[in-house]
Amino acid sequence: MQFTFSDYRESAGALAAELGAFRPEVALILGSGLGFLGDEVEDPIAVPYERIPHFRASTAPGHRGRLVFGTLRGRRVAVMQGRLHHYEGYSVEEIAYPVRVLRLLGCETLIVTNAAGCVNTGWQAGDLMLISDHIKLFLDSPLRGGNLPEFGVRFPDASKLYTSELRDLAKAEAARLGLGLREGVYMFFPGPQYETPAEIRAARALGADAVGMSTAPEALAAGHCGMRVLGMTLLSNMAAGILDQPLSEAEVLEAGERARGVFSRLVLACLEKL
Repeated sequence: MQFTFSDYRESAGALAAELGAFRPEVALILGSGLGFLGDEVEDPIAVPYERIPHFRASTAPGHRGRLVFGTLRGRRVAVMQGRLHHYEGYSVEEIAYPVRVLRLLGCETLIVTNAAGCVNTGWQAGDLMLISDHIKLFLDSPLRGGNLPEFGVRFPDASKLYTSELRDLAKAEAARLGLGLREGVYMFFPGPQYETPAEIRAARALGADAVGMSTAPEALAAGHCGMRVLGMTLLSNMAAGILDQPLSEAEVLEAGERARGVFSRLVLACLEKL
């Protein structure tokens, strides 16, 4: 265990001093293509990660590396414009650190989005997927080490990590908006290299519908400390070996830009109805 409960309290205290009386109720971790939602927050208070004790810098392309607090669709939010990844050199505990800090500030719900490779050959790039569950076979758990009982129990149940009531809400809002929404299993890979075709075949055999390099550590930490979790994925490309073409970061970023209107409509609709 790298961090103590005092570290989390120090980070939360530093943010509380910046926020005054404001306290967030919903945390949003925005993946590729959705970072712009932080710019739509009303009465924003933006805090760069480097000003927060014990926070790490976000180095992924397109991730601005700051927390934006304010109101969005009538909800008091904390928007992470830039998440942390294992491939940047961070431990899973460091990746999940902001989630626990935001929990201490009052967040009860986590909305987490990502861009991922599509494993399900019956779907296509550009589809949106609601995360029903995830597979994480690699790396440590963010809960490894001495348990911090202030957040949760030593052996937490992960059978309902992605809150069923929030998934029902997302499906209802997608139907109301006339948006297609898949539902499936997200599989975590550490990256930064894209998966091999053999790994994709293995992921499909294990029951995965999408593969990506984020989300699982944050969701595990959120579930441990009692937060509701809603996870949504943009299937930005077909995963390795499905199409006879190489994978590229440019393809993922371009897909995020193309889908930002549809994806953001769904995320905002869900936020408003929480």
